[in-house]
Amino acid sequence: MTNRLAMVFGLSVLGTMLPLPAAEGVYEKGPKQSFEATNTERVPFAPGGTIRLKNSYGYLTVEGWDEPEVEITVIKSTDSFDQPSQQQLAERPFAEVRVVTERLSNKELAISTIVPARRRFLPNAEHGVTVEYRMHVPRDSRLIVNHDHGYVWVSDMTGDLDVRSHTGDMIVMLAEPGPYSIDARTRMGSVSSDFTGKSLSGFSQFLVGSQFDRASQTPSRRIYLRMGRGSIEILQDRPDRPLERR
Repeated sequence: MTNRLAMVFGLSVLGTMLPLPAAEGVYEKGPKQSFEATNTERVPFAPGGTIRLKNSYGYLTVEGWDEPEVEITVIKSTDSFDQPSQQQLAERPFAEVRVVTERLSNKELAISTIVPARRRFLPNAEHGVTVEYRMHVPRDSRLIVNHDHGYVWVSDMTGDLDVRSHTGDMIVMLAEPGPYSIDARTRMGSVSSDFTGKSLSGFSQFLVGSQFDRASQTPSRRIYLRMGRGSIEILQDRPDRPLERR
Protein backbone atom coordinates (compact mmCIF):
# COMPACT_ATOMS: atom_id res chain seq x y z
CA MET A 1 0.00 0.00 0.00
CA THR A 2 2.82 2.36 0.89
CA ASN A 3 4.60 1.71 -2.39
CA ARG A 4 1.35 2.24 -4.33
CA LEU A 5 0.73 5.59 -2.63
CA ALA A 6 4.30 6.67 -3.31
CA MET A 7 3.88 5.79 -7.00
CA VAL A 8 0.62 7.73 -7.31
CA PHE A 9 2.15 10.74 -5.56
CA GLY A 10 5.22 10.62 -7.81
CA LEU A 11 3.11 10.53 -10.97
CA SER A 12 1.02 13.48 -9.80
CA VAL A 13 4.14 15.56 -9.09
CA LEU A 14 5.63 14.61 -12.44
CA GLY A 15 2.39 15.62 -14.16
CA THR A 16 2.62 19.12 -12.70
CA MET A 17 6.12 19.48 -14.09
CA LEU A 18 5.21 18.49 -17.66
CA PRO A 19 4.31 21.32 -20.12
CA LEU A 20 0.60 21.79 -20.62
CA PRO A 21 -0.92 21.54 -24.13
CA ALA A 22 -1.29 24.85 -25.91
CA ALA A 23 -4.58 26.41 -24.92
CA GLU A 24 -6.23 29.04 -27.09
CA GLY A 25 -2.92 30.00 -28.66
CA VAL A 26 -1.23 30.92 -25.37
CA TYR A 27 1.89 29.02 -26.37
CA GLU A 28 1.48 29.56 -30.11
CA LYS A 29 4.68 30.91 -31.60
CA GLY A 30 5.89 31.68 -35.07
CA PRO A 31 7.93 34.25 -36.99
CA LYS A 32 6.98 37.79 -36.06
CA GLN A 33 5.17 39.69 -38.78
CA SER A 34 3.32 42.87 -39.67
CA PHE A 35 -0.44 42.62 -40.24
CA GLU A 36 -2.52 44.53 -42.77
CA ALA A 37 -6.11 45.10 -43.86
CA THR A 38 -7.26 46.29 -47.30
CA ASN A 39 -10.46 48.07 -48.29
CA THR A 40 -11.51 49.37 -51.73
CA GLU A 41 -14.25 51.93 -52.34
CA ARG A 42 -15.61 53.24 -55.64
CA VAL A 43 -17.51 56.51 -55.91
CA PRO A 44 -19.24 57.67 -59.14
CA PHE A 45 -17.71 61.02 -60.10
CA ALA A 46 -18.02 62.97 -63.33
CA PRO A 47 -14.86 64.13 -65.12
CA GLY A 48 -13.74 67.72 -64.69
CA GLY A 49 -14.56 68.04 -60.99
CA THR A 50 -12.41 68.81 -57.94
CA ILE A 51 -11.01 66.12 -55.64
CA ARG A 52 -9.65 67.12 -52.24
CA LEU A 53 -7.46 64.91 -50.06
CA LYS A 54 -7.09 66.07 -46.48
CA ASN A 55 -4.83 64.86 -43.65
CA SER A 56 -3.49 61.83 -45.50
CA TYR A 57 -0.18 60.37 -44.35
CA GLY A 58 2.05 57.48 -45.32
CA TYR A 59 2.14 56.43 -48.99
CA LEU A 60 -0.13 58.17 -51.48
CA THR A 61 -0.40 57.26 -55.16
CA VAL A 62 -2.85 59.08 -57.44
CA GLU A 63 -3.18 58.03 -61.08
CA GLY A 64 -5.57 59.34 -63.70
CA TRP A 65 -7.85 57.11 -65.74
CA ASP A 66 -10.81 57.37 -68.13
CA GLU A 67 -13.49 55.89 -65.86
CA PRO A 68 -16.25 58.23 -64.52
CA GLU A 69 -15.53 57.25 -60.93
CA VAL A 70 -12.99 57.50 -58.13
CA GLU A 71 -11.48 54.29 -56.87
CA ILE A 72 -9.56 54.37 -53.60
CA THR A 73 -7.84 51.37 -52.07
CA VAL A 74 -6.66 51.87 -48.49
CA ILE A 75 -4.12 49.47 -47.02
CA LYS A 76 -3.53 49.74 -43.29
CA SER A 77 -0.57 47.91 -41.79
CA THR A 78 0.89 47.65 -38.30
CA ASP A 79 4.14 49.46 -37.56
CA SER A 80 5.30 46.71 -35.20
CA PHE A 81 6.03 43.02 -35.78
CA ASP A 82 4.19 40.57 -33.54
CA GLN A 83 3.55 36.88 -33.04
CA PRO A 84 0.63 35.43 -35.08
CA SER A 85 -1.30 34.91 -31.84
CA GLN A 86 -1.24 38.69 -31.26
CA GLN A 87 -2.89 39.60 -34.58
CA GLN A 88 -6.27 40.62 -33.16
CA LEU A 89 -4.66 42.88 -30.56
CA ALA A 90 -2.20 44.39 -33.03
CA GLU A 91 -5.00 45.29 -35.48
CA ARG A 92 -7.14 47.18 -32.98
CA PRO A 93 -5.74 50.62 -33.98
CA PHE A 94 -6.96 50.04 -37.56
CA ALA A 95 -10.47 51.05 -36.54
CA GLU A 96 -9.20 54.34 -35.06
CA VAL A 97 -7.67 55.58 -38.32
CA ARG A 98 -10.56 56.17 -40.74
CA VAL A 99 -10.57 57.28 -44.39
CA VAL A 100 -13.90 58.95 -45.19
CA THR A 101 -15.27 60.10 -48.55
CA GLU A 102 -17.77 62.97 -48.68
CA ARG A 103 -19.49 64.36 -51.76
CA LEU A 104 -19.52 68.13 -51.28
CA SER A 105 -21.38 68.65 -54.57
CA ASN A 106 -21.83 66.96 -57.93
CA LYS A 107 -18.44 68.39 -58.93
CA GLU A 108 -16.51 68.16 -55.66
CA LEU A 109 -15.38 65.18 -53.61
CA ALA A 110 -13.47 65.24 -50.30
CA ILE A 111 -11.44 62.30 -48.99
CA SER A 112 -10.33 62.81 -45.38
CA THR A 113 -8.19 60.77 -43.02
CA ILE A 114 -9.45 60.98 -39.44
CA VAL A 115 -7.09 60.17 -36.58
CA PRO A 116 -8.14 60.23 -32.89
CA ALA A 117 -7.50 63.61 -31.29
CA ARG A 118 -5.15 62.12 -28.69
CA ARG A 119 -2.88 60.86 -31.48
CA ARG A 120 -3.23 63.64 -34.00
CA PHE A 121 0.06 65.37 -33.21
CA LEU A 122 2.10 62.23 -32.54
CA PRO A 123 4.55 60.81 -35.08
CA ASN A 124 3.53 57.97 -37.36
CA ALA A 125 5.02 55.30 -35.11
CA GLU A 126 2.72 56.42 -32.31
CA HIS A 127 -0.33 55.88 -34.49
CA GLY A 128 0.62 52.22 -34.67
CA VAL A 129 -0.73 52.23 -38.24
CA THR A 130 0.90 52.95 -41.58
CA VAL A 131 -1.54 53.87 -44.36
CA GLU A 132 -1.10 53.38 -48.09
CA TYR A 133 -3.58 55.01 -50.49
CA ARG A 134 -3.87 53.79 -54.08
CA MET A 135 -6.21 56.04 -56.02
CA HIS A 136 -7.58 56.21 -59.56
CA VAL A 137 -9.44 59.37 -60.49
CA PRO A 138 -10.81 60.92 -63.73
CA ARG A 139 -7.64 62.26 -65.31
CA ASP A 140 -8.98 65.76 -66.02
CA SER A 141 -9.96 66.34 -62.38
CA ARG A 142 -8.55 69.23 -60.42
CA LEU A 143 -6.53 67.63 -57.61
CA ILE A 144 -5.92 69.34 -54.25
CA VAL A 145 -3.78 67.39 -51.76
CA ASN A 146 -2.83 68.24 -48.18
CA HIS A 147 -0.53 65.39 -47.14
CA ASP A 148 0.98 65.29 -43.67
CA HIS A 149 4.11 63.20 -44.16
CA GLY A 150 5.36 60.34 -46.27
CA TYR A 151 5.53 59.73 -50.00
CA VAL A 152 3.39 61.24 -52.77
CA TRP A 153 3.20 60.09 -56.41
CA VAL A 154 0.92 61.78 -58.98
CA SER A 155 0.75 60.72 -62.64
CA ASP A 156 -1.49 60.65 -65.73
CA MET A 157 -3.40 63.76 -64.66
CA THR A 158 -4.41 66.51 -67.10
CA GLY A 159 -6.14 68.89 -64.67
CA ASP A 160 -4.66 71.52 -62.35
CA LEU A 161 -2.61 70.21 -59.42
CA ASP A 162 -2.22 71.71 -55.94
CA VAL A 163 -0.14 69.27 -53.88
CA ARG A 164 1.35 70.06 -50.47
CA SER A 165 3.19 67.93 -47.90
CA HIS A 166 4.97 68.70 -44.63
CA THR A 167 7.69 66.04 -44.84
CA GLY A 168 8.74 63.38 -47.33
CA ASP A 169 9.25 62.93 -51.06
CA MET A 170 7.00 64.01 -53.91
CA ILE A 171 7.10 62.87 -57.54
CA VAL A 172 4.82 64.43 -60.16
CA MET A 173 4.82 63.13 -63.71
CA LEU A 174 3.62 65.50 -66.44
CA ALA A 175 3.02 64.67 -70.08
CA GLU A 176 4.37 66.62 -72.99
CA PRO A 177 3.44 68.57 -74.99
CA GLY A 178 1.46 71.20 -73.14
CA PRO A 179 1.98 74.71 -71.76
CA TYR A 180 2.44 74.49 -67.99
CA SER A 181 2.67 77.11 -65.29
CA ILE A 182 4.77 75.42 -62.59
CA ASP A 183 5.46 76.78 -59.11
CA ALA A 184 7.36 74.28 -56.93
CA ARG A 185 9.10 75.09 -53.63
CA THR A 186 10.60 73.39 -50.60
CA ARG A 187 11.58 74.92 -47.28
CA MET A 188 14.34 72.37 -46.69
CA GLY A 189 15.25 70.10 -49.57
CA SER A 190 15.68 69.96 -53.31
CA VAL A 191 13.52 70.56 -56.38
CA SER A 192 14.43 68.93 -59.70
CA SER A 193 12.61 69.12 -63.02
CA ASP A 194 12.80 67.62 -66.50
CA PHE A 195 11.22 70.81 -67.83
CA THR A 196 12.97 74.07 -68.61
CA GLY A 197 12.42 76.84 -66.13
CA LYS A 198 14.06 78.97 -63.46
CA SER A 199 15.68 77.18 -60.52
CA LEU A 200 16.89 78.80 -57.33
CA SER A 201 18.59 77.28 -54.31
CA GLY A 202 20.72 78.39 -51.38
CA PHE A 203 24.21 77.39 -50.32
CA SER A 204 23.26 73.71 -50.24
CA GLN A 205 20.06 72.36 -51.75
CA PHE A 206 19.99 69.65 -49.10
CA LEU A 207 20.09 72.08 -46.20
CA VAL A 208 17.96 74.98 -47.36
CA GLY A 209 14.92 75.48 -49.53
CA SER A 210 14.77 75.35 -53.30
CA GLN A 211 12.31 76.49 -55.91
CA PHE A 212 11.48 75.97 -59.55
CA ASP A 213 9.30 78.24 -61.69
CA ARG A 214 8.09 77.78 -65.23
CA ALA A 215 5.89 80.50 -66.66
CA SER A 216 3.68 80.25 -69.73
CA GLN A 217 1.83 83.07 -71.42
CA THR A 218 -1.17 80.83 -72.08
CA PRO A 219 -0.92 78.03 -69.50
CA SER A 220 -3.39 75.25 -69.96
CA ARG A 221 -2.42 73.69 -66.62
CA ARG A 222 -1.32 75.15 -63.32
CA ILE A 223 0.99 73.03 -61.18
CA TYR A 224 1.46 74.24 -57.60
CA LEU A 225 3.73 72.07 -55.40
CA ARG A 226 4.90 72.66 -51.83
CA MET A 227 7.11 70.57 -49.52
CA GLY A 228 8.21 71.48 -45.99
CA ARG A 229 11.17 69.16 -45.53
CA GLY A 230 11.99 66.78 -48.35
CA SER A 231 12.28 66.68 -52.12
CA ILE A 232 10.14 67.41 -55.18
CA GLU A 233 10.75 65.79 -58.57
CA ILE A 234 8.89 66.95 -61.66
CA LEU A 235 9.32 64.36 -64.38
CA GLN A 236 8.34 64.25 -68.02
CA ASP A 237 6.15 61.22 -68.62
CA ARG A 238 7.72 59.57 -71.66
CA PRO A 239 6.82 56.14 -73.04
CA ASP A 240 10.49 55.08 -72.86
CA ARG A 241 10.95 56.14 -69.23
CA PRO A 242 11.19 53.25 -66.76
CA LEU A 243 8.79 53.82 -63.88
CA GLU A 244 10.32 53.33 -60.44
CA ARG A 245 8.18 53.95 -57.41
CA ARG A 246 10.02 54.24 -54.13
